[in-house]
Amino acid sequence: MAIRTIVKHPDPILREKAAPVTKFNANLHKLLDDMAETMYDADGVGLAAPQVGILKRVIVMDCGDGLIEVVNPEIIAFEGEQFDYPEGCLSIPGLRGDVRRHKWVKLRGQDRHGQPFELEAEDLLARCAQHEIDHLNGVLFIDVAERVYPVKPDEEGE
Repeated sequence: MAIRTIVKHPDPILREKAAPVTKFNANLHKLLDDMAETMYDADGVGLAAPQVGILKRVIVMDCGDGLIEVVNPEIIAFEGEQFDYPEGCLSIPGLRGDVRRHKWVKLRGQDRHGQPFELEAEDLLARCAQHEIDHLNGVLFIDVAERVYPVKPDEEGE
């Protein structure tokens, strides 16, 4: 495993749409391992492959209940609204935003071996999944936030 460099805004790769994964092989496994290590090293809760310079539909998340890897994720159902948690991004340090997200989502995706699965997420995990899937479509939280504001360096990890 290796810690990869996190791409920072305004790098144009963050605005591109990621391609579906079709090969479930050692290269994908290394990418997933590296993304998890990179996310943990940066004290993040989610990371999408474009954030490490790879235009593939791959995300990793850990909101406190363990690592979740999703290849080719898509939201297939959603309910409710949440607007009570400031959103940040490892690719946009120093800023937070107020973003309306669904409170509950159901995802369909594949694991690292290509096996399909579904995942239900709510609250922070639902917010994280929506944020990371936005990355796969070239959308950043600053594009959908109702308000964006600076964060003091000592508050960055909160």
